Amino acid sequence: MYYLFNSNKMFFLFILFFSTMISISSNSWFGCWIGLEINLLSFIPLISISNNLLASEASLKYFLTQSIASMNFLFSILIKMILMKNFEMNNFISIMINSSLLMKMGSAPFHFWFPNISEGLSWFNNFILMTWQKITPLILLSYYMNFNFLWFIIIMNVMVGAIGGFNQTSLRKLMAFSSINNLGWMIFSLMISENLWMFYFLLYSFLISIMFFLFYNLNMFFINQLFINNMNFMIKLNLLINFMSLGGLPPFLGFLPKWIIINFLMMNKFYFLTFIMMMSSLITIYFYIRIIYSSFMFNYFKMKWFKINFKNKLMNFINFFSLISIMGMILSTFLFI
Repeated sequence: MYYLFNSNKMFFLFILFFSTMISISSNSWFGCWIGLEINLLSFIPLISISNNLLASEASLKYFLTQSIASMNFLFSILIKMILMKNFEMNNFISIMINSSLLMKMGSAPFHFWFPNISEGLSWFNNFILMTWQKITPLILLSYYMNFNFLWFIIIMNVMVGAIGGFNQTSLRKLMAFSSINNLGWMIFSLMISENLWMFYFLLYSFLISIMFFLFYNLNMFFINQLFINNMNFMIKLNLLINFMSLGGLPPFLGFLPKWIIINFLMMNKFYFLTFIMMMSSLITIYFYIRIIYSSFMFNYFKMKWFKINFKNKLMNFINFFSLISIMGMILSTFLFI
């Protein structure tokens, strides 16, 4: 527990939050770039605080990829300021700026660092990488969008996220691919409206926070640990509910934002895109079900000395949030009153 809340870590976390605020409230592209740099320099110590080799390797990889993306970003905005003193949309420049921001957030086709790095991180750091670290690039992306380029990126994201998670045994990599898949939906919701993006982002963060919290407490990193651990039934049920919700299955809360996005797609006659996004969601649900199936069906022999005792309050906390997740559709009906 000390590791979670030591003073070093709190200091860097504060700077991490602060840097995002700098970036998204900045008046100029330079301010945005400075915010991104501070963000990078505060996240690296958070990764490499723990004394294992994978973490230090991950921090180095993270530094390299992010600094390349930052260089591209800076280069694009400088060219934009020097060559084009006006701020009209220029196809090449907008693609350059968009690509560097997409690389920052680990979107396909610049996603190759993302699962690799998530493998070397603790659950808490993974949570920050998959939620908070996406806020700045996404908001900066919304300032300067190249729509034709982003259609292609969205299709890439949902397909890579779905197909990449297939034969993963590591839960962290699996969550990374799931994050890439959700990023496709997120970029699309951002193209519709910022409010919808906020809604999708908050729900996604809420869902994965419950799951990461559960994995952190059970000390789980690989799929096979799920069926070796003779977990009590409530933990299995929580996993089922939250995985299904994350996949976007109708009775659960995670379906609601996807439903709104699909609604918008159908109204604007994007039938092909709807088809691809729904099919990719189906594939992600398939590998979520594979995980849950393995934890539900395999009943290992009961070991007398092996017991998982959760603190009661902690379990109530997780149960409560899973209850909210189930009641998602009931809650969502109030939207139409």
